[in-house]
Formats: sequence, structure tokens, C-alpha cells
Amino acid sequence: MEVSARIAVVGVGNEFRRDDGVGPAIIARLRERAVGRPLPAGTRLSSCDGDPGRLIELWEEAELAVVVDAAHAHPGHPGRVHRVELDKHGAWQTGTASTHGLGLGEAVELSRALRRMPGHLVVYAVEGADSSLGTGLTPAVVAAVEPLAERIEEDIERHRDAVARGEIPGHKSRP
Repeated sequence: MEVSARIAVVGVGNEFRRDDGVGPAIIARLRERAVGRPLPAGTRLSSCDGDPGRLIELWEEAELAVVVDAAHAHPGHPGRVHRVELDKHGAWQTGTASTHGLGLGEAVELSRALRRMPGHLVVYAVEGADSSLGTGLTPAVVAAVEPLAERIEEDIERHRDAVARGEIPGHKSRP
């Protein structure tokens, strides 16, 4: 049985601002890994600058959306990964800090108001050390890339399995 799901993985960030480029770095790593182990049909990998309208456009019809973004934390632990899950009705935590002027929280709330939320949203926020101008992630953030790519593949696999078992409302697997 072939199972097709609408899955969006979005790396948010600017690769010319050091650790702020972790989202696009994750997307690049997932593309590299997909050469040897393809992602399920219907999976779209995208990078985005964090504009709420573009984020909504990338995730609006997805059953599962996974977003990776750099984050500030005080005190910070560069490379530490935070995971937040929301369904169509879950509320975003206020005060969650993105490295962008309008953050993911605003995109989530706008998406909810417009009824364009994905069925399930998983956000990975990676604490950065340096968002100054320049290319290349700091060593602590580089060390988080491979394990996070693996975690995202596991999220996708769990979602695909749930679709195959008929646990995703409104989705039908194809024989």
C-alpha cells in the first residue's frame, strides 16, 4: 500500500546571519539524506525568511508541518533544541523568541485566524550563539543539525504510519 501525505518541512532563517541559518541548513541536510532514503510522497522541503504570509502559504494545506527556526534564550545554551507541538486548536506560547521581527507566534496566530493552520504543527527552535553578519553556523549549532534532521525524519515517519493506520482524519491511504 502506498501512503501519500501532505507534509511541509520549512527551514526559517537567513544563512548570511550565522546561526540564524540553522533552518535552511536543516533543509539542505534533509535533501542530502533523501538521496539515499527518500522522504514519503507529498513531502515538501522549503526555506523561508520567516515572513508570516510566506510561512502560512508553505504550510496551509499540510497535514503535518515541521518548522525549524533559530531562537534566543536567556540564559542561552547554543545548540539546544526546543520542540513545541500544536494542532489546529492549540495556542502558541506568548513570549517565545524568534530571531525575526515578526516571529513564528504571529504566523501561527494569523494562520489560525485565517483558518489556514496545518493539521499538526511541530516547531523546533534551535538556540543560537551568533546572529551577526557572516556565513557558517557556530560549532554548537552545527552539532545539532544531524540529530535534528534525524528527529524530523522520525516525525515524518510517525505521521506516515498514522496515515497508513487511518488515524489522520479525512485522509485515505491508497492501495
